[in-house]
Amino acid sequence: MEDLTANISLLWPEFLLTGLAFLVLTLDFFLPGERKNSLGLVSIAGLGTIAVFALVFLVNKEASLYLGLMKVDPFSLFFKATFLGLGVLTVWSSVDFVKRYLSHPGEYYAMVIFSILGMVIMASATELLTAYIGLELLSFSLYILVSMNRDNPKSNEAGTKYILLGAFASALLLYGISMVYGTVAQVGIAAPTTFESISRYIGGISPLPASFLVGMALIIAGLGFKVAAVPFHMWAPDVYEGAPTPVTAYLAIGSKAAAFALVLRLFAGAFLPAIDQWQMIIAILAAATMVLGNLAAIAQRNIKRMLAFSSIGQVGYLLMGVAALSASASNALILHLIGYGVTNLAAFVAVIAFYNATGKEDIPDFAGLADRNPFIAMSLTVSLFSLAGLPIFAGFITKFYLFIAAAQADLLWLAGIAIAASLISLYYYLMVIKTMYVDDSQEKTPVPVTLTTGGLLGLLTLGTVLIGVYPRPLVDLIQTATQAILP
Repeated sequence: MEDLTANISLLWPEFLLTGLAFLVLTLDFFLPGERKNSLGLVSIAGLGTIAVFALVFLVNKEASLYLGLMKVDPFSLFFKATFLGLGVLTVWSSVDFVKRYLSHPGEYYAMVIFSILGMVIMASATELLTAYIGLELLSFSLYILVSMNRDNPKSNEAGTKYILLGAFASALLLYGISMVYGTVAQVGIAAPTTFESISRYIGGISPLPASFLVGMALIIAGLGFKVAAVPFHMWAPDVYEGAPTPVTAYLAIGSKAAAFALVLRLFAGAFLPAIDQWQMIIAILAAATMVLGNLAAIAQRNIKRMLAFSSIGQVGYLLMGVAALSASASNALILHLIGYGVTNLAAFVAVIAFYNATGKEDIPDFAGLADRNPFIAMSLTVSLFSLAGLPIFAGFITKFYLFIAAAQADLLWLAGIAIAASLISLYYYLMVIKTMYVDDSQEKTPVPVTLTTGGLLGLLTLGTVLIGVYPRPLVDLIQTATQAILP
């Protein structure tokens, strides 16, 4: 029998996250209206403290919990720290926006924390239903966050669309899990929904029965919706446009990072023996996602919709890493996740700063921004160049690693499509930069930026450059993490 007390102690970060969420909700009940904005500081302090505690408490610890439902290992610890850090940055980016536009700050910050708890569970899960629970906790928190701006009809519409389509995707995923469970349990394998049992089943059966392949296809479809891969992407532009801008940034980065953490562990731990069955499917999804996402972005006039289609294109690059699944491809995928996350958050914080000052988010509204606020224009330019994959920025080095990994996996054609898609993306990124630096604006008043938002924007811009010129420390951490799933 497993040591239950020891298992529970390894879940202290999850318990502390739950307690922090309820603490923020409770304080929201008792604090007077003018002091509720301090809940952002409470959330940042709490998330930062939990991140430090998790790193100190769980370092060098490895354990399989509750007969294989979850794992504590370097992979889960890396993503715990990543998600908690993302939570700090998300709350930080939200402080000015929440103060101006949202009337219930406690609910907002608590939902962010609950969503981080869902992400942490997803990264640690080594069993399908446990992963599903984490995914649904994340999804329900995001449904609420997207709809949080109750006075904005676009936010209400985005929330409704997201809930309806999200429920359909969850049904696909759950039905796929049930088919995999039924097929694996039929041959008498114990714990048929753990990744280890599924891998053992695949390794011992040839050919795989149709019921298992259909279940695997449904799981891929359900997860494809969560990451907004083509053809499961149509919810993303409307939801990104309608959601509060900090939530859009969080949705573009956090949900994808959590979903790909789960995808990596699932495909490496369960589906890897059947790579011949799914590799070409994932490669085709990656190609379609890269091409369609970047082509559709060209026609957008709203910057949040443009960044939505841009993020769809980025999912294509990440799927390329899944198709080329290996230790080096996993390292490249996670590196791109981190580089993309820092870069995209910098772009969105620039948009948030502009929106907080002007209330506008269409691309033509950014005309003349270089004169009205050179700092915001410069930060947004750096972010867009990095998303396009230009040298000295994070996007260049992360894409380089991904393209090399794809070529090494005999997917050179896919790397070629990725390079072409990156060239397409450069066009619409340059159009935004041209709008800021070349086009004249009827508005000549300066665009102010608060110290809170400006400090975060400077930090993220610096991070985008640092990852691009000196990625070695981050690469070393990632290699340690991936050795836990792909030695």
